[in-house]
Amino acid sequence: MSENARYSKRTQGVTGSAIRELFKLTARPGVISFGGGNPSPAALPDDIVSDISRELVATNGKVLLQYGMTEGLPSLREALVPYIEKEFQFKTDANGILPVTGSTQAFNLLLDAYTDPGDVILTENPTFLGATQAMHLHELRVVPVESDDMGLRMDALEDAIRKHRPKLLYTIPTFQNPTGVTMPLERRRKIAELAAKYDLLVAEDDPYHSLRYSGTPLPTIKHFDTADRVAFMGSFSKVISPGLRVGFLVCEPKLLRKCVICKQSDDLHTANLNQAIVEAYLRRDLLSPHVAAVCKRYGEQLDCMLDALSKMQGVRRFTHPEGGLFIFAWLHEGVNATDKLMEAVEKGVAYVPGTYFYPEGGHDSTLRLNFSNSDIPTIQRGMALLDECLKA
Repeated sequence: MSENARYSKRTQGVTGSAIRELFKLTARPGVISFGGGNPSPAALPDDIVSDISRELVATNGKVLLQYGMTEGLPSLREALVPYIEKEFQFKTDANGILPVTGSTQAFNLLLDAYTDPGDVILTENPTFLGATQAMHLHELRVVPVESDDMGLRMDALEDAIRKHRPKLLYTIPTFQNPTGVTMPLERRRKIAELAAKYDLLVAEDDPYHSLRYSGTPLPTIKHFDTADRVAFMGSFSKVISPGLRVGFLVCEPKLLRKCVICKQSDDLHTANLNQAIVEAYLRRDLLSPHVAAVCKRYGEQLDCMLDALSKMQGVRRFTHPEGGLFIFAWLHEGVNATDKLMEAVEKGVAYVPGTYFYPEGGHDSTLRLNFSNSDIPTIQRGMALLDECLKA
């Protein structure tokens, strides 16, 4: 290709995912990775999915292997209604749900349908790297809002709304990525009130909601939404399988229709067979016992990693999640987690430097740790190696 080849402006300055790049480092034999957000291999129900797939193809294969409706399988949308009402505590109907190819697509569809280049979008600080990549590719002006140990600070949020007049707020209120913190009830209620007051669309991303190991489940922000200003994004990636790429979007009818139109030119429809597998999980009540077993395992792994962190002299403080997949840690001032990463990899352990999760960078003495993809002996070995690295 010519050196003068001209690429789109929206890709300029947008780098690849730091986490995806990290996978190349952790491909080395023997490296223990706390870097990704993968479910445990033991939590992936390959035997059950195999049986369901075989039955679905044998009984309805001609339909499932054909093109499908962009709006999704009607039977899955119907099965999602009681699931959403029970699990996420808000009312909906089948016509208000769009099955999507992972909640990542749901967010991209919202940005496609609702934003224009130059619009302001508010986000937690820090926040999910994949979401900020999508924001930059849509040429949005990203304004991070300060957060604390309970998520978004409401004073900072309302100040940012008044100052910047944003089009949209992106938030992960439950077991947030990367921090693992959970937003309390009153802040959730307040966000819904602010969205109505300022005509602000809230993109509520809740892929970790069901992965709770202690404490009491909380209603979603959508639960408090009386003005149809919350678009809710859910996913089965963390509770069944990320490889199936099945999630769902719930929002007001006109916006949902715009997202359907955008999806038509994106991937036409989410894979029929994958949608049918998720439907079978819901209708056969396979999901609840599976999640219960996964939560027991993950809870023990979380406790193991928290215990190790509490004994590490190189760690100044860290979050104490009640669920999800991540812990966020602060090293001592002046210790750069990015600089330390290669040293850690050489010792045989990896993590994600926290700076990548801050839209404006900085915060170099932070890092994110994942505990779901490693069993307890592996966590113990890996945290001992990390301890050695941080002591050096």
